[in-house]
Amino acid sequence: MAARLATRAPAKVNLSLRVIGRRADGYHEIDSFVAFAGVGDELGLTPGEAGELQISGPFAAGLSTGPDNLVLKAERILREEIAGLRSGRFHLVKRLPIASGIGGGSADAAAALRLLARLNGLPLSHPALLAAAGRIGADVPVCLEARARVMRGIGEQLGPPLRLPRLFALLVNPGEAVETAPVFRALGLQPGQGHPGGVPAFGVQEPSPQTAAALIVALAATGNDLEAPARAVAPAIGEALSALSASPGCRLARMSGSGATCFALFDDCRASVAAAKLLVHGRPDWWVKPTMLR
Repeated sequence: MAARLATRAPAKVNLSLRVIGRRADGYHEIDSFVAFAGVGDELGLTPGEAGELQISGPFAAGLSTGPDNLVLKAERILREEIAGLRSGRFHLVKRLPIASGIGGGSADAAAALRLLARLNGLPLSHPALLAAAGRIGADVPVCLEARARVMRGIGEQLGPPLRLPRLFALLVNPGEAVETAPVFRALGLQPGQGHPGGVPAFGVQEPSPQTAAALIVALAATGNDLEAPARAVAPAIGEALSALSASPGCRLARMSGSGATCFALFDDCRASVAAAKLLVHGRPDWWVKPTMLR
């Protein structure tokens, strides 16, 4: 009997996010600098009969174990791409908040693809794996390798992996699930319409800034175009950003993705942990996680 396989599904953090415009088919094109956190979900695969999924963890109650779950969707789509795919039973430990702007579902789907690739002896660069990732969802391709890079288009255009300096961060979710579609509707772009801001003001290319301080300065000149519409949809995002901005040692506070998770960057681990303790004391109902981004 083959041994159980396991992998982590790290949280995706959009350090910057520009919406370039809305295509005629309705999809929005973006330019986003993405990093990955040291916190995330965990996914296991026990080789054998396919099609089963168990979920545990602090956010398990909000997820279905049916075919609409992105882990099972990933398995099903990859099976369509590769005849005779070996599979098995999945067990997901859900530690990331649901519909929170840090790619939890996409990271889980990408983790499923990685495990299936390992079980079937496939490299992550295999065309079928890349095709399956694109079919599952816009954030799945960038989560497949889970390495810092720029993503463009509707998520299908990936820049080369970037070697980041150590970034000490604090992730905060105010406990409100935010679906992506209402946020994009609130942005208000019509099909075929470009963003009033024009071309992106910031795109990271190799070599990236060599120090955390230089990178934070560069990031401070950018933003997240979805922050304002997301705050209109979920005002709690504004509370989280205000709390992070007021944290001692905070160098930059911003929303990730379409919300509601926000992040702050600090100079060192001690400052991020101290800020986390203060927030947990003041808002014990929030999800608060100090971490490092890579």
